[in-house]
Amino acid sequence: MKTTLCVLCFFCATAAFAQSAPILSGQPAPIQMIEHPEHAMQHAMALETSLLGSSAYSYAQGEQPLAQFGTLKQETPLGDVARAYRKERATTAKPAKVMEN
Repeated sequence: MKTTLCVLCFFCATAAFAQSAPILSGQPAPIQMIEHPEHAMQHAMALETSLLGSSAYSYAQGEQPLAQFGTLKQETPLGDVARAYRKERATTAKPAKVMEN
């Protein structure tokens, strides 16, 4: 069964490669770039329009108090966490061995 499946896959792969072989010719084909001459011509600029549309967006300039931005989270360095964990593990009492039959 396995050999039949392998042979079938081999023949399918060979047939797929044989169908795509004529398309893969070794002849170079130069790229044809389509020109758009109107993009390089001078013309008048468009009228100014708002990007915001009719929204109620507003902005102001000036200084803002630091408390308005919230506080930064103080994270404990990983080395300090590891030292505290090692110290806690060394001070905890180890359980006595109990065997139940």
